[in-house]
Amino acid sequence: MVDAATAAAAQPPPSASPSFSYLAVFSNCPLVAAVLAFAIAQTIKVFTTWYKENRWDAKQLVGSGGMPSSHSATVTALAVAIGLQEGFSSSLFATAAIFASVVMYDAFGVRLHAGRQAEVLNQIVYELPSEHPLAETRPLRELIGHTPPQVFAGAVLGFAVATFTGMMAGLGNSG
Repeated sequence: MVDAATAAAAQPPPSASPSFSYLAVFSNCPLVAAVLAFAIAQTIKVFTTWYKENRWDAKQLVGSGGMPSSHSATVTALAVAIGLQEGFSSSLFATAAIFASVVMYDAFGVRLHAGRQAEVLNQIVYELPSEHPLAETRPLRELIGHTPPQVFAGAVLGFAVATFTGMMAGLGNSG
């Protein structure tokens, strides 16, 4: 049992508290890796749309769906960077890995099927007669999920970004 005097002595004096800096966020390797992986994945989507459809689509920078999965890239980069920083046997890494698994499963499971249902519903509405009250309904978003290859590509990208970011930050070195 710790008494109040011992607890008070263990507290650093107010003048010794760390100073606040907005730039400190850039030294948070897991955060930097996750944001960088997201940005790279979204940028790649613009180029894959250009390659496949021969048109530039800036909406891909903020849209969901497509190759590679930015959700997978983000959560994989976060989990791997946490593993490099905290250790792969830490409970924080375990939490991040489970979180990444749930997000990736959702991306190619629930969200993919919701997108496919949106396609069917949009087709039904399109075929309605013009006098039907739902004929002028705004179409549902169809590209909200990912195929397994898109999820896998996002995970590979996230792993690569986290590994590179970790190397730049000097994480994972035992010596």
